[in-house]
Amino acid sequence: MRTRAIALTAAILCLPLTACGNEGSKISTSPKVRSSSQAATTSEAADAERTPAATDEPEQAQDARVGDTLTLSGQNDDEQLDVTVKKWLDPAKSADEFTTPGSGKRWVAVQLQLTNTGTTAYSDSPSNCVQAADSEGQRFDATFGDITAGPQMTSDLKLPAGDKALGWIVIEVPNASKVATLQFTMNSGFADETGQWKIG
Repeated sequence: MRTRAIALTAAILCLPLTACGNEGSKISTSPKVRSSSQAATTSEAADAERTPAATDEPEQAQDARVGDTLTLSGQNDDEQLDVTVKKWLDPAKSADEFTTPGSGKRWVAVQLQLTNTGTTAYSDSPSNCVQAADSEGQRFDATFGDITAGPQMTSDLKLPAGDKALGWIVIEVPNASKVATLQFTMNSGFADETGQWKIG
């Protein structure tokens, strides 16, 4: 009887650990397949590095970079976004003299386009979804800041199915850091699927 009680207690204690595990987490890096005509519309920086040869064949899957779109799923089955890194800015200049990077740091910024390809409205704070990593493995979250490049992404996004949102998200990094990757995870970073783009 005592042995059964111990076994039952152990099983109950293990349940929360199983439920909170990240067994379903994955990193998505392969962009949506684009034809050569679609590829020609990406940013100049992306074009200079990766303009495909003139052909009707779709571009092969590769690591996502600036100009590429990743399709990501949220925590709920009906939540899905096409996330496009439209532009990358390093450094990013403050739009005013009052809000500036801290000592020994600089701002970088990403312009994101979010397209709701799910079947329900998506509500989130996109800046909470973004994280950058440098070549040393240091990771940095978004910060508040208006920049001269254009309007920032709204902090209270309510995006109906089929609609798009466009805006800049600012990240503060050390002056010595070279940003290597950018990640986006839906549901303020709590979804199981993370999109990753190579920077530079």
